[in-house]
Amino acid sequence: MGRPSKYTQEFRRDAVDLVRSSGRPINEVARELGMSHETLRNWVRKREHQTSGSVPVAAGGGLSVADKDAEIARLRRQVAELQVEKEILRKAAAYFAKEMDR
Repeated sequence: MGRPSKYTQEFRRDAVDLVRSSGRPINEVARELGMSHETLRNWVRKREHQTSGSVPVAAGGGLSVADKDAEIARLRRQVAELQVEKEILRKAAAYFAKEMDR
């Protein structure tokens, strides 16, 4: 029995979607996500194998309108959460920079 993966299925799906939709090299995306490029490459290959013969990503990836709307809503929630986190980190950095000057 193998060890459990440290990556969730949602993370894997999002990482592969990022590679496919951004047009950036797998190495660059993997570095940005802090993971092995070979792991990400394997996930992309697996997805391509599973979806071979399906509608190209540029044409919508075969998603229904409801699926696209759900994905957009999920991404908007994620963006809002990341913006809040960024603001918190910005304030913390300013605070600690000010403390270092004392």
